[in-house]
Amino acid sequence: MRLEKKGSNNYYVSNPRGFIGIEISKEDVQKVIDFAYAMCFGQGHHRDHRTGGQYGRKGGEKFCNTFQGKLAEVALYNYFKSQGLESQEPDFGVYAEGIWDDSDLEIKGKKINVKSAASQSNLLLLETKDWNPQGQYIPNLLRNDGSTTTYDFFILVRIDPDIKKLFKAERLMYSNEIEKSVIEAIIFKHTWCFDIAGYTTNEYLIATIRNSYILPQNSILNHYTKMDASNYYIQSGNLGLIENLVNNLKAL
Repeated sequence: MRLEKKGSNNYYVSNPRGFIGIEISKEDVQKVIDFAYAMCFGQGHHRDHRTGGQYGRKGGEKFCNTFQGKLAEVALYNYFKSQGLESQEPDFGVYAEGIWDDSDLEIKGKKINVKSAASQSNLLLLETKDWNPQGQYIPNLLRNDGSTTTYDFFILVRIDPDIKKLFKAERLMYSNEIEKSVIEAIIFKHTWCFDIAGYTTNEYLIATIRNSYILPQNSILNHYTKMDASNYYIQSGNLGLIENLVNNLKAL
């Protein structure tokens, strides 16, 4: 289902799925803080621009993106484990520039790409310049070192509260130097939760690309969010239920 479009540049979600939160342990939150801080303020490296993006990202914003993404990955790993499905543990390696882990999770040989979003989000977004018409991940194709180029499944995990809103409230989004204790104090004021909005397949991604389900760069989403980069999108209400994927994986 396409987004509702009003005027030439305004897009609105038309098929949402409500957020139903599951609590994340404080131990997992701390582990993700340690990782994200090392990646963004320590010896790691995270790129300053999104693929096709226009704006440089400061340390605070990079921390928010890293924290949210890794927390989603950890939460999904634990969910699958609770369902009797084992995967390799999330990668907490702190890599230098030009090196990254090539897939998020793998179960029974199936590669899973974990996409994270804040709890109010209802879109699985994939930057258009990262994917070719065959649904392959272009950055890993360019590496040409055997890294994963085709993902079997894409899963949208939503996180509450919204880390970016918390950082903006403290005027930290655009800071390049933040004490770790300051970040921990902000984060541990809250109980952190996740939900799994749903999943899609590589075949569905190829159809999405072919049918040009695109949220353009500089377009306005839901009246207030300006898109930094062009993205393919799938609405949460069009995603498959995670219970169905669990059953399919168990049957392999």
